[in-house]
Amino acid sequence: MSRILVVEDESAIAELISINLRHAGFEVTLAGSATAAQYEVDRVLPDLVVLDWMLPGQSGVALARQWRGAARTKELPVIMLTARAEEGDKIAGLDAGADDYVTKPFSTNELLARIRAVLRRKAPEALDSAVEVGPLLLDPGTRRVSREGVEVKLGPTEFRLLHFLMTHPERVHSRSQLLDRVWGDHVFIEERTIDVHVKRLREALERVQCARMIETVRGAGYRLTQQSSALSA
Repeated sequence: MSRILVVEDESAIAELISINLRHAGFEVTLAGSATAAQYEVDRVLPDLVVLDWMLPGQSGVALARQWRGAARTKELPVIMLTARAEEGDKIAGLDAGADDYVTKPFSTNELLARIRAVLRRKAPEALDSAVEVGPLLLDPGTRRVSREGVEVKLGPTEFRLLHFLMTHPERVHSRSQLLDRVWGDHVFIEERTIDVHVKRLREALERVQCARMIETVRGAGYRLTQQSSALSA
């Protein structure tokens, strides 16, 4: 389930968006100011932010620019939702780092479609579509992992870890990155605990000869690969 942060100071609009997002299967958090939005982002990194321009204190554009300049939030998907409809406003919002720009009054169906489109581009791990890497198939809807019809039994944490790795194949992820994206940055555990879950994941994948798809990159972290050499075990 994707986490959406809605930053909107008009309560009626915020509630309308929230109802529609929850009905569509999203987990929603509301923030009525830039300060509250920053607090929520610091607490738990959302999968996407729907961001108003005119906010108490700091503007949404300034907030988007601030997020783009920070290492932790530079890839955070942002959709501006604002009554400012002039071409110059749209350019300013997109130049500040917004991934999309929707003007008020708006269609909730269009907003939902744009949210899904941005998530597909920026955060495919948040969607419920099946993922296939090499011989492994992972289906988030049924929470099943299999190779050529043989099912792999995984615990919930190992499933989330594999889901993230499979939606970001061939990329090296540090322990801190995995902790943030799989466990959530609000969870306080030792980074070495990740090693335990990787070991459990490999043990489960060993039953279908896929354990070596999970590579340890010394001094950097972990990577999932679909190279044939990793499947020879």
